[in-house]
Amino acid sequence: MAAADSSQTLSRGLDVLKYLAASSEPRTPTQVATDLGLNRTVVYRLVGTLVEHGLVRRTGEGALSVGLGVLSLTENFYPSLREASQPVLERLAEDLRATAHLAVADGADSVAVCVVEPRSTDFHLAYRPGTRHPLDRGALGEALQAAMAGERGVFISHGQLTPGATGVVAAVPGLPGLPAAIGVVTLSDHDWSPFPDRVADAVDQLTAALAPHAPEATA
Repeated sequence: MAAADSSQTLSRGLDVLKYLAASSEPRTPTQVATDLGLNRTVVYRLVGTLVEHGLVRRTGEGALSVGLGVLSLTENFYPSLREASQPVLERLAEDLRATAHLAVADGADSVAVCVVEPRSTDFHLAYRPGTRHPLDRGALGEALQAAMAGERGVFISHGQLTPGATGVVAAVPGLPGLPAAIGVVTLSDHDWSPFPDRVADAVDQLTAALAPHAPEATA
């Protein structure tokens, strides 16, 4: 392949990736081709390569969305999402004495990216990073769907993901192509009334941690 052809292929692949990253919901190959003015055969070929590298994923219905592989592309520009969220979740877990977590949407599922357990409790609920839940269940799914629509909000559910547990989760909008949510999980008989405000504050903390540093003023 000539250098010009390779450059054009790369440019088109990046256009597809940016298009999907800016989309609030999965897009079909036909939508991608139409909106970007590309031949559908070209789109299928580009998507195949992006899927192979984990940058794009196909839903069960064949629609396309950004894959979790995009996380690795950010690491040279600012700390990874996991690293940025760790201190935020640590404060949240200790303040509320409950397990705190950050999750992202991956197709029809949520995926736990970072989980922090409180150190000052004798008993608490816990689960591992990488745990998946369907997006159509619980406060976590509601928060991620809100984030996908670019909306904020705090959501509460009882026993939908774990029997006897209450989840309080806030949407983290504004991360292009990467809907995310921060939340805590606790036993339903505990007093969780202070949780919504504190979880909402954690969203602001994470957003600030991920924001690029403003350039220093020059004289």
